[in-house]
Amino acid sequence: MTDINIGINTEDRNKIAEGLKCLLADSYTLYLQTHNFHWNVSGPQFRELHLMFEEQYLELAVAVDDIAERIRTLDVAAPGTYKEFSRLTSIEEVDGVPSSEVMLDLLTKGHEQVVNTSRKVLKLAQSGDDESTIALVSDRMRVHEKTSWMLRATRK
Repeated sequence: MTDINIGINTEDRNKIAEGLKCLLADSYTLYLQTHNFHWNVSGPQFRELHLMFEEQYLELAVAVDDIAERIRTLDVAAPGTYKEFSRLTSIEEVDGVPSSEVMLDLLTKGHEQVVNTSRKVLKLAQSGDDESTIALVSDRMRVHEKTSWMLRATRK
């Protein structure tokens, strides 16, 4: 196998990959939480929320793959265990089954946290002149900003 030569030095690639690992962990944790809420939501908005949560977790399933593959493209191993994700994520796990209103609040906060994590990774990617990661993270930010808006609007 040949050494990687994509125009990003080893130190920058490693820093960017470490940031992406946190983004992956946040995204996977949010995916799992959203899937859990999809299964367990109840109440007057059941159908609407059940379908909305399904759309969201399906989108997140694709996102975690994209993020993990970007980490691999940078020649770094991607985390892939609950233990690693638990250590890397900034999204808190939920015990039990909250009410649908609390689910909406938790998911809103989760999407906002992913935006904040993305902003940190974006700075690393910009300083390393990594346009591919910049594009990926910018796209992720846009999705999570829009999703958090939709979740907040559902509460009104």
